[in-house]
Amino acid sequence: MKSKRFWKYFFLVPVIIYVLLLIALPLLYILLISFFKSDYYGGMISTFTIQNYIDVFDQVYISVFLKSFLIAFITTVFCVLISYPFVLAISHKKPRTQKILMTLVMVPFLTNSLIRMYGWLVLLRKSGVINQVLLGVGVIHEPLSLMYNMFGILIGMVYTLLPFMILPLYSSVSTIDPYLLEAANDLGASKIKTFFQIILPQTLPGLFNGSLMVFTPALGYFFIVDILGGGKMMILGNLIKNQFLTARNWPFGAAISIVLVLITSLFILIYRKLGGKMDDLGGA
Repeated sequence: MKSKRFWKYFFLVPVIIYVLLLIALPLLYILLISFFKSDYYGGMISTFTIQNYIDVFDQVYISVFLKSFLIAFITTVFCVLISYPFVLAISHKKPRTQKILMTLVMVPFLTNSLIRMYGWLVLLRKSGVINQVLLGVGVIHEPLSLMYNMFGILIGMVYTLLPFMILPLYSSVSTIDPYLLEAANDLGASKIKTFFQIILPQTLPGLFNGSLMVFTPALGYFFIVDILGGGKMMILGNLIKNQFLTARNWPFGAAISIVLVLITSLFILIYRKLGGKMDDLGGA
């Protein structure tokens, strides 16, 4: 018995070391320097202050928060609208076909995100493939502005985060009892009624989980805003990056990072509070 307990804790050691060295200690360091002062030369003064957190709530930075939330919310909505039909469509395919299609969803992850974003530059720029095709078939008479704006940012966000919505939804849809759908069809229920009374309640946990996995990263994916937005728009990720690398104001950048961590933790807390209720609703 003692031997089994020893090996149980022995195999936990690498995980504990990983959490401490790569998560807990860096986060603790960021929290610590967020209460320091910044000097004029990009250094830090180890004097306790909460001014950094007060500055976070300045009107200029509040607008960045609101813009970041708006982009993350729109991204989440589009991911839901795209993922639901896709998942429902493949759920009726043969198991082998489902595996192939889900594998194709994961294939982009084999390529670096930056490379994929630069690939979108080739497609979206005014001399890019999309504009050239539309001009060639006569749909438009002058190139469309598809990037360096909100449209380009949303395309990049949705494309990058879409799999994070598809996977939880697919997992939830896979657990739906097919006899429920068959019974609804035999009783004459329309597809819309079947969706809202059977499919949606059963997939609420996956929907909320996927929304959390999309919304949270969308707040900080600064490289998408830099590449497809042309650096013309500021979100939380850009703001934090600029404070560390450009302004050299590490304490203020750390304060914004901690606020972002707290916001993320709040969303996770809400998910944990609502998750049980959603699971009960899904199993009802």
